[in-house]
Amino acid sequence: AQAVPGALLPVDAGDGAVPSLLLRQDEQLELLERLDFVVRNVVELRKEVEELRNSLQHLAVEIVGEVRTHLEETQRMTRRKKFTFPRERSDSTGSSSIYFTASSGNANTDDGESEGGYSTANAESDYDRESERESEDDMSCDTVRTVRRDSLDLVPEDESPLLLDSSVEEGLGQLLEQADRLHSGDERDKREGFQLLLNNKLAYAGQQEFLWRLARAHSDMWELTEDADERRSYAIGGKEELELALQKWDQSAECHQWFAILCGQVSEYESIPKRIQAGYIFKEHIDKAIALKPQDPQLYYLLGRWCYQVAHLGWLEKRTVSALFEVPPTATVQDALQNFLRVEELSPGFSKAGRVYIAKCYRDLGNASAAVLWMDLASELPGNTKEDAESERELEEMRS
Repeated sequence: AQAVPGALLPVDAGDGAVPSLLLRQDEQLELLERLDFVVRNVVELRKEVEELRNSLQHLAVEIVGEVRTHLEETQRMTRRKKFTFPRERSDSTGSSSIYFTASSGNANTDDGESEGGYSTANAESDYDRESERESEDDMSCDTVRTVRRDSLDLVPEDESPLLLDSSVEEGLGQLLEQADRLHSGDERDKREGFQLLLNNKLAYAGQQEFLWRLARAHSDMWELTEDADERRSYAIGGKEELELALQKWDQSAECHQWFAILCGQVSEYESIPKRIQAGYIFKEHIDKAIALKPQDPQLYYLLGRWCYQVAHLGWLEKRTVSALFEVPPTATVQDALQNFLRVEELSPGFSKAGRVYIAKCYRDLGNASAAVLWMDLASELPGNTKEDAESERELEEMRS
């Protein structure tokens, strides 16, 4: 009875009354409207919280940038002081010749009343002030260096990247393992994984394995989001993360792979010339990733997709390519087929979409029997992703 709302009890019921779980139709409608109102507010609140977290993340990046600017200015001032204070008074606005003239006894200060020995005595007090300021600057530099280490692109020039101690390394390992597990899950898991990585960005932004996973999570959010502006924002955010990463880790296959994917996702909202230019970048980074990791079936699948799309460029796109580029990208359906077959060679049944592409390639090449065979093989695999669901629709169209 305690779990049942009081509105379900008769008005004149006593303490021992048994609650009735039956509601009139109008009461049911009212209750449903209230529940719908609550659900809508919860959804809006979650969106506002996510926007707030993203805003805080951008604010943190801006703060680190300002700290870096302050540090560089402080270091320049420190170097200037170290080399100039033995021969220049702190309150002098002239050249060093004024200092030496005053030391010899001539009146060359601003008020014209300096006499011999004045500069020597004043230099001693200046030296004390300079020493105090220099020690304060050193302390400031040490503090700012600590902040700089929290960002990927703010490692001091004269220091090597920080090495993780055993406890921090263990924490990073657990975080990456959890991120991989969530990436392989459903929509809710992927959203949770994205937020998990964002929450730990300041702690691990200088780690290669963390950063490409964060970019991968941006790509996941791009796939899960329906709004065009939000999708573009996620893709651009992940791409920017990897632009910084590739400056340090050009030998990371994963960085090249996800940079290529995010470039393709960003280009979906661009003009035809920009999409074609993004295609060049995509191919360049996929080739680099394959050179670094030649046994990864995902890379050959992506290259096969690129070849298939280039082989089926429309008339307008081909004209645009010819007008803008001296050497237009070239690929054939046969090139795409070889890459998709390579995927099956490395990992049989790697994806439903991959087998559908093999069937489409054979269809385009006029081999109907091979196309039907691979259509049947594709039907045997479950659809785990949104791309697999689209492939299932393509299968139905091909069968019809």
